[in-house]
Amino acid sequence: MGNRTAEARRILRPCTAALCAVLVAVPFPAAALEIFGLRLFERQDAGEEEDVIGTPQPYEVEFIVAGDRDDIEKALKGTSKLWAEREKPASGAAGLLVRARGDYRRLLDALYAQARYGGTISITIDGREVDDLQPDAEFASPARVRIAVTPGPLFHFADARIVNQAPPASNRKDVVADPAHEGFRAGEPAPSTTIIRAGHLAVEAWRQQGYAKSDIVERRIVAAHNTQTINATLVVDPGAHAVFGPVSVSGTERIDAAFVARQTGITPGTEYDPDDLKKASERLTRLEVFRAARIEEAEEIGPGGSLPIQVTVQERLPRRFGVGGSYSTVDGFGLEAFWLHRNLFGRAERLRIEGKVAGIGETIDPAELTYRVGATFTKPGIYTPDTDFIASVFGDREVLDTYTRTGVSGEIGFAHRFSDELSARLFATGGYAQFEDDFGTRDFVTAGFLGGITYDTRDNPTDATSGFFTELTLEPYYEFNYGNAAARIIAEARAYYSIDSESRFVVAGRAKVGALLDPPVIETPPDKLFFAGGGGSVRGYAYRSIGVAVPDGVAGGRSLIEGSAELRVRVTQNIGVVGFVDAGYVGAEAFPDFSEDLRIGVGAGLRYQTGFGPIRLDVAVPLDRGPDDPSAALYVGIGQAF
Repeated sequence: MGNRTAEARRILRPCTAALCAVLVAVPFPAAALEIFGLRLFERQDAGEEEDVIGTPQPYEVEFIVAGDRDDIEKALKGTSKLWAEREKPASGAAGLLVRARGDYRRLLDALYAQARYGGTISITIDGREVDDLQPDAEFASPARVRIAVTPGPLFHFADARIVNQAPPASNRKDVVADPAHEGFRAGEPAPSTTIIRAGHLAVEAWRQQGYAKSDIVERRIVAAHNTQTINATLVVDPGAHAVFGPVSVSGTERIDAAFVARQTGITPGTEYDPDDLKKASERLTRLEVFRAARIEEAEEIGPGGSLPIQVTVQERLPRRFGVGGSYSTVDGFGLEAFWLHRNLFGRAERLRIEGKVAGIGETIDPAELTYRVGATFTKPGIYTPDTDFIASVFGDREVLDTYTRTGVSGEIGFAHRFSDELSARLFATGGYAQFEDDFGTRDFVTAGFLGGITYDTRDNPTDATSGFFTELTLEPYYEFNYGNAAARIIAEARAYYSIDSESRFVVAGRAKVGALLDPPVIETPPDKLFFAGGGGSVRGYAYRSIGVAVPDGVAGGRSLIEGSAELRVRVTQNIGVVGFVDAGYVGAEAFPDFSEDLRIGVGAGLRYQTGFGPIRLDVAVPLDRGPDDPSAALYVGIGQAF
């Protein structure tokens, strides 16, 4: 073996060895412009290896791992830069040497992570051990690189101890996994990752109980090669108990610094809790006024256990505008635009003015298009940092096959976030609308309430691969022209499951039910009745075209059942395909009797990943096609269908 192999043995063989890991964050080059995920006018960093110095040095790699262990071979290849970049020439002979010498440490760390502390590593280029080569060495083209690894025996813990381990937490929110339950105990395999994680857990257990400066002050790791065992002792110094001190804010220009401090939700004098710092960061992010916000603890705990908190922010420009669009072959083009002021009065008040037009392409008559224009005002931090006051007013004209609506509506109320997963809202609502449909022209004036509760554990709202989304909405209202009291109830649930660990295959499902209690249909505003169909409902059918059959066409119903299932497959990093089936039922009564037909649409789609969500293109076919339904429908939009 060469000198580097001997060095590996010297690291592994002594009775006492200090095991450590270093995480290196590599910044990615910034893009000058990105549209739909396409990076334009991008330049490379000058320090990247692709800026070849001298003659490019191609090479071929032979990777040999002793023993029949596919998992170890996969881990070793996954960490080797020589293997990962084998199809890309190195920056001359010197660049190849840099890759190879770096691989010694990378492969050694990978063996440690597999609890293999007695292995050997040999890397040769053109038959010569890399560690013996001079910097000016020359190689064939292509060079012959050979990586040979003998993993050695699997080591187990003979002893695994934490000195000064935190006592059991009295608050269940402060509970941290016991390192022993995570594999840090005698008799278990002893990978370096388990030792590192045990240290993190031991420190976090103290921090969760108010000991902000807890730290590992000593690591004693003893490897006994004759018995293939590890004796590991981690010594924790919890430090002093801490309470939150004053919150200071810097970097503000247009926003009130005292408001920012209040919005963190951190109360001076309360016990230090790292979870509170995480929540504070999330609250500041939700204000949508900061380009960056950093929350830092003071280096030392002050008198009385006080730990000051420093908040440093960088504000965004207060004004923003945007445009968007959608298209389907059955509903035509839709265009929308908005203007946003995100710090109207200096306390992150948001005013959003928006407009929308839809149905373009179906007709060029302005009277036959759908319009919507309005404004929404949001004031965060009402009563609590997690409570928002919201008021909105919209005027719109909606032209559908089933009815035409012209009206104005408004709502005013509050939204509150109980936790990362649970939120609720309550609004007073009112509106006037005139409808033209098979019943003639009718006017409706309504007032009522809209309440909802949402539980959301999705990992990504725009492209979820795991988690659940559930929502219950209740809308009681009174209609004045006909003197009817009514209530509209909708419940929806979505679930996402990754079949594989890399989320290349994801199964997604959606179910939705609704009921309207209980005025006659002729005395009910048609937009309060239920319809189905469209890109977010039953694909293959026109928007809100599925309802209750009447002699002249379709009317809205008082019950709704919808369901969707998708199989999402990521083919490459940016491209995915989807197969789906949607189903919808609208009934005449609040409790469905299934006298109407169940409508089903099936189809497939493409997804192109961008920084703001996937671009969606779906083609769907209605299986229960009616006389006015298309033979196929195409939908284009941003984000998954659900």
